[in-house]
Amino acid sequence: MSQALHLKAQLFLATVLLYLVLIQPNHPAAMTWDALWVFPLELPVIIAALMLTGAGLAGLVLRVFLTVTITAIAVLKLADFGTFIAFNRGFNLLVDSHLLPAAWVLAQGSFGYLLSVLALVAAITAVALVASALWWATGVWTRAAPARGAKVVAGVLLLPALAVAVAEVAEARRMLTLPDAVSEMIPGAAFTARVGIERVEQIRDTRADLATFREAARNDPMEGVAPLFDRLGGRDLIIVYVESYGRSSFENPLYVSTHTETLRRIDAELRSRGLATRSAWATAPMVGGQSWLAHGSVASGLWLDNQGRYRALLASPRRTLFHYAQGAGLRTVAIKPAHIFPWPEGSFFGFDAIYNAADLGYKGDPFNWVTMPDQFTLHAFDRLERRQPQGEPGRTPLVAQVALVSSHAPWVPIPPVIEWSEIGDGRIFNQWANSGDPPEVVWRDHDYVRDQFRLAIDYSLQTLGAWAARHADDPPLIVMLGDHEPARFVSGVDGFDVPLHVIGPAELVDHFAPLGWTEGMIPDPDLPAVRMDALRDLLLRSLSTGQPRIAEPIIQQ
Repeated sequence: MSQALHLKAQLFLATVLLYLVLIQPNHPAAMTWDALWVFPLELPVIIAALMLTGAGLAGLVLRVFLTVTITAIAVLKLADFGTFIAFNRGFNLLVDSHLLPAAWVLAQGSFGYLLSVLALVAAITAVALVASALWWATGVWTRAAPARGAKVVAGVLLLPALAVAVAEVAEARRMLTLPDAVSEMIPGAAFTARVGIERVEQIRDTRADLATFREAARNDPMEGVAPLFDRLGGRDLIIVYVESYGRSSFENPLYVSTHTETLRRIDAELRSRGLATRSAWATAPMVGGQSWLAHGSVASGLWLDNQGRYRALLASPRRTLFHYAQGAGLRTVAIKPAHIFPWPEGSFFGFDAIYNAADLGYKGDPFNWVTMPDQFTLHAFDRLERRQPQGEPGRTPLVAQVALVSSHAPWVPIPPVIEWSEIGDGRIFNQWANSGDPPEVVWRDHDYVRDQFRLAIDYSLQTLGAWAARHADDPPLIVMLGDHEPARFVSGVDGFDVPLHVIGPAELVDHFAPLGWTEGMIPDPDLPAVRMDALRDLLLRSLSTGQPRIAEPIIQQ
């Protein structure tokens, strides 16, 4: 092969590599064959700039800048891709760094240490290969134009190409404010440049949002209100979160028949035992994960839709639902079976006792990532905190937060609901903990994953229904709600709403009747949803005779 032909082949390959990296989508919906034909408008700008600078010092500096910048944006696009799948939103560089260790823990629990290490090594290797390919491709073009004529051509093309790319970025950003508009004035897209610009602006906007949030955290409408929780009449208030339980259980045909039938059976059983039920919708601040944002939103009365707001909350003087319960003389408890490490943030929320996984006494095998079945969690809660009947001398009423995790991904395996007297230390669950296909088999087939999700949610609903029925003779007030929808490919719905059920003595459940909540365990689909940040004050006002002087609306569309 002649030297000229060899150079042409290198230039062609270098151009293809730059082209493919620049058109990399950041959203699953864009991962189609059509994406290959979207011309990256940055490409002629990059090639012209490399030809102009040549192989000298200026070219070397430009190559370093381009390699680092484009590789970093490629990694951000990949992070966007992952968070769009899991949480239906892009990756926020300022507040989402905690997702990396969380993903590592989840991967180990779901797929094992070896596969997780191999996946991590593969990801690091892929990034290194992309950076190496960009370094080589930019080097080919800096060496491609020794002739003066070629540099003149590059100089002539650079400014028009740059102007077109800048115009496309401006037009695309304008179109974001006009979602129904379509623009075809500029063929191609400067998508990679746009992602980089948006990340810089995202950091600026996130900082401004956190400043506004900190101010809101200092202004508490319930401060100084008394008495609180006096309408409970000495009964416990138990707030139970069902992992990944969302509106999809009532709208996705894959799940509706199973979950609604279970809820109807639960409702009939509870009513036969003298309990009342009402149901509604709550709007979660996220989907797919980060349950603590939902828990924190309910506890604090503030909208926690990212980790930055959560950290700002922890640094604020805000009083949570549990602080107010303590002030009313109630005992506050958190049951956290998913916490295999200490939870230092828990001290902020006002709990008198926090029971992490190791504190619950489970001696059985884990269910992959899930540390213990929901039935054991509720059994341990009874053993640790509800040994005495409500109203007994020396028995302080509880306000408890219980997080159930059997319906957490990977949704395998799933035990049956067994007799409560057989639970013991949990080793009886071993016969199911190691049964069925492992996650790496289940997750190869999306239909298989969805069916396992259906069964996992149904198990959690059955378990909680059985637990409520078990305590019907001396019932607490139970507020049961989902924390968020699962990832969109599982839920099959676009919203953020989750079901909310109130279970307990009729005289307590009736406090929620003025809100228009539906009687029974199936919420009216047209009932307006309550945002989770409104639930703290809603519970305080519904269960207390003390009221703020200026009551804010508690139902928000």
